[in-house]
Amino acid sequence: MNKSVKKFLKFFKIHKLLFFKKYFLFLKDFFNFKKKSNQNKKRFSIEWKKRYPCLNDNTKETYFDRHYVYHTGWAARIIAKNNPTYHVDIASSLYFISIASAFVPTKFYDYRPADLKLDNLSSHSADLLNLPFENKSIHSLSCMHVVEHVGLGRYGDPLDPEGDLKAINELQRVVAHKGSLLFVVPIGKPVIMFNAHKIYTPDQIVSYFSELKLKEFSLIPDKEEDGGLIKNPSQQLLNKQIYGCGCFWFVRN
Repeated sequence: MNKSVKKFLKFFKIHKLLFFKKYFLFLKDFFNFKKKSNQNKKRFSIEWKKRYPCLNDNTKETYFDRHYVYHTGWAARIIAKNNPTYHVDIASSLYFISIASAFVPTKFYDYRPADLKLDNLSSHSADLLNLPFENKSIHSLSCMHVVEHVGLGRYGDPLDPEGDLKAINELQRVVAHKGSLLFVVPIGKPVIMFNAHKIYTPDQIVSYFSELKLKEFSLIPDKEEDGGLIKNPSQQLLNKQIYGCGCFWFVRN
């Protein structure tokens, strides 16, 4: 038996034991709760066939996705500060546009449009390689955790090794004079994780957006102990990243 198989079996055994331990505690809680509930049957009935075990939520702290909580919070603060007439987003998080549209009218575009119905929010179909906007026409634009996927076929888009660069050229083409672009991608050593995403260095991204000026760069580090959202991170910290999150605020002069 090779080392990989042994490692897997050990991992499986540990997690199997943890599962049974958690399920035993669930059973104990269920019957204790049912006993207490029997004292008052007017509001709810409790039945075994209607159980819904949630075995992984009893934690000391609330887990959250560092990339998606921090980068959307970063972007929302910049948009609130800029207070544009309206904002255009290309395929970013639906949680982000749902919240942003509460304080600025938002137009959302995606290769796979979302049937999302909220005040101040409209959803449209668009191809990031051929955006339906005139040159230098958008004053407030975002495209976050998107471009690293373009050209890898993950979302039904055509395979294209240069798809990310074509998308970047489209984004900077439409940014207006004095306009802003909020752009987010994974940061670390350059690599393609086919067909999920690409990872870039900050210098690569800045060089790709040669028509625009970098106004702000922040990093969401891999490790929680390195901080939350770090503005102007050191090169030493950047060198440690495998799948960090780079938040770039570009402007056109």
